[in-house]
Amino acid sequence: MENISVIGSGTMGNGIAHVFAQSGFKVNLVDISQDALDKALKTIEKNLDRMLAKEKIDEATKNATLGNITTHTDLKAGVENADLVVEAATENVDIKLNIFRDLDKFTKPECILSSNTSSIPITKIGSVTNRADKVIGMHFMNPVPVMKLVEVIRGYATSDEVTNTIMEASKKLGKVPVEVNDYPGFISNRILMPMINEAIISLFEGVAGVEEIDTVMKLGMAHPMGPLQLADFIGLDVCLSIMNVLHEGFGNPKYAPCPLLVNMVTAGYLGVKSGEGFYSWNHGTKDLVVSKQFAKK
Repeated sequence: MENISVIGSGTMGNGIAHVFAQSGFKVNLVDISQDALDKALKTIEKNLDRMLAKEKIDEATKNATLGNITTHTDLKAGVENADLVVEAATENVDIKLNIFRDLDKFTKPECILSSNTSSIPITKIGSVTNRADKVIGMHFMNPVPVMKLVEVIRGYATSDEVTNTIMEASKKLGKVPVEVNDYPGFISNRILMPMINEAIISLFEGVAGVEEIDTVMKLGMAHPMGPLQLADFIGLDVCLSIMNVLHEGFGNPKYAPCPLLVNMVTAGYLGVKSGEGFYSWNHGTKDLVVSKQFAKK
């Protein structure tokens, strides 16, 4: 396996392209927007420069990594020679299913098709292709160049051979792959998202304030950041989407998203990406400033 195609050049896509390219794979980075591709290459170069400054890599590695990446705006041209495709497009079921229908048509029959989805069932994605045995989840964590985990998700029909190939490929990237079965939220989000939702419920019910909730989890449970700050980083819209997947998938009321989370997403308060969530992110310093919506009166 040497030719990798990554679909989507956003935060996750450019990180995935970066780690494959740095590990010596030839990478086609595919996006419908040339502007998004240009921005992705700048991000990858900036991240490599940061690693260079910390002496984690040398100049030759930086140049070789950038040299391994080619960009494409045409899906067919970007995937026709791929041995492995990693889809990292928007976390939207319809968009992903349409991409996989096209990938099934445009790629070699032996090509493995993987998705970086954080919650959409791999079995469902595989069902729209003629190669469900070669469809698998590769759920990288953000930021991809830093985080060691890859959640490898087996769909109902995913073969042992394909699973082993992806486990080994993940190790070549310097990652630690963990094999999980295909149920809503997999493992990472099945555990993380209800914790974040419970923190939001505690805030909603007035049990404690934003700062207090996050401080309890940081100092009491040794979490590097509190659940509300983490929700802001992930994006409250993403948190809501995953809670909805858990709620619909299991039919259990314990997974119902908190009404406060629903209201914040409806109002456009999405966390870091929109400038405000549980904290304000527009003040130009590294200080944690609680959003005025939740500031102590």
